[in-house]
Amino acid sequence: MIKDLIKSNRSCRGWDTAHKVTREELVEMIDCARLSASSMNKQVLKFHPVYDAEEAAIVEERTFLARALPELDLPFPGTEPPAYILILHDRNIHEDDCSVHFLKDVGITAQSITLAAAEMGLACCMIGAFDKDKMPEALGLPEGVLPQLVIGVGKPDEVREVAGLRDGSTKYY
Repeated sequence: MIKDLIKSNRSCRGWDTAHKVTREELVEMIDCARLSASSMNKQVLKFHPVYDAEEAAIVEERTFLARALPELDLPFPGTEPPAYILILHDRNIHEDDCSVHFLKDVGITAQSITLAAAEMGLACCMIGAFDKDKMPEALGLPEGVLPQLVIGVGKPDEVREVAGLRDGSTKYY
């Protein structure tokens, strides 16, 4: 049932680095995103799978995980995501900065990706805090293709569950 899949689709901040995510698994997740709704059917979003350890290290260096918990400096060494999917806006298709017309598409495709991963027994974390200026050059992305969201992907190395409010706060812990 979809509700059970949604419940299992909790953010992960610690992964089993011994488990490698394959290119084929990432492509399957991206295919689910590709089949999702697109504003005006413009299909401005592109996807960059990262499954190579060297490229994953480049992404990891430029992401800032769990910024609401700066005292933890996550992910802990040895629990980094072994793979990533970057959701990109191709300004060559539509020059909008993605904040108006296509931002909802980012959320829709991200949810499609994370649900597909959950169905595979994998876990994700949507990471909005990353170096947007340096990431494209570091990864050799084409001109005009700008990252909008980074999704860490891998086998979880932590227990994730829906939790009630703590002292009436929705802040994560």
